Amino acid sequence: STVLSIYVFSVVSTGIHGVSTVSHVSVKQGGSITIPCLYHHGSEKHVKYWCSGYFFHFCSTLIRTDSQSASNWLSIADNVTTRVFTVTMKNLQLGVSGYFWGAVEKGDTTHLYLSVSTGTAGLYVDQQHVTGVEGQSVTVNCNYSNSGGFCWCRLGGSCMERSVGNLDGASVEIKRIRANGKKVMIVTMSQLKIKNTGWYWCAVGDLQIPVHITVSQPTTTQSNTTITNQNNGGTDEKRQERTQSLLVVLVIPLSLLVVLIAGTLVTLKMFRKHKDKKAKDQPPNTPVQSADSEQNITYSTVSHTRRTAQQDPFPDDAVTYSTVVTKNKTQPNAAKPDVVYSTVAAHQR
Repeated sequence: STVLSIYVFSVVSTGIHGVSTVSHVSVKQGGSITIPCLYHHGSEKHVKYWCSGYFFHFCSTLIRTDSQSASNWLSIADNVTTRVFTVTMKNLQLGVSGYFWGAVEKGDTTHLYLSVSTGTAGLYVDQQHVTGVEGQSVTVNCNYSNSGGFCWCRLGGSCMERSVGNLDGASVEIKRIRANGKKVMIVTMSQLKIKNTGWYWCAVGDLQIPVHITVSQPTTTQSNTTITNQNNGGTDEKRQERTQSLLVVLVIPLSLLVVLIAGTLVTLKMFRKHKDKKAKDQPPNTPVQSADSEQNITYSTVSHTRRTAQQDPFPDDAVTYSTVVTKNKTQPNAAKPDVVYSTVAAHQR
């Protein structure tokens, strides 16, 4: 919108003489905040300082980079490489609310308004310093209770007001949701590059909150993990699906093998049981004797006793015959008859 564009322009152009920062921050009582101030090239060796007051010419200097006094709630640091000096204020109380100025010697200044509230701050983040890895992504949750337009900006750079876009070579997605009674502006920066390291801020309405993002190069372990994730599908969910599929592939054959073995054992057991029952029902084996065995041969010897003539009642030419027939007790119905031998002896006179 036109109003938001004018507002963003005014925030980015806060620095009157080449120093820029946010314009309005909100902090909960007892909380802390770090304010970054970006200055232009050529001021690296100049002293930076922080003062409070409605007008710059009448502000009271609180701390300087060349003579830092011991303080439990205020500190200042200058990074000449990035040309950003930061002021950290801790344990803020209600009486601290007001205008503050960040200044570089020789007249370069910027200012902001700090409001300390008894309740939850109008716009805050859980952490002002987040870390990402090159090629991956980071997420910043900006919690807010006020209303108005929203945007995500780089300190001293451009802003993005759309839900999806690009900022300094990184892909940016902005979502506004309600969760657990809170309104949250979720900013996700993906495809990070080393050059994306720096200070950013999210804005909702007239409030801003600075956030520093540090992008580091992936370590060997992180690189291997990234490559492995790409080879395996890139996500834990896909790896779980593969694991489940592998388990199914293994379980089905194993289950069939178990069923086959169980069926074989049952079949063998039933076969043995049937065999034992059949053997039990059969009569005991009777020894079979050969038809030619001597046990089935019956020998008979007939002898005639010599008598005197007076005692012999038979005529001279009398012959005596003897026939003996035996039955096979073991095989009464045998087809072959038993062999019978007969010996005949003639009467001697």
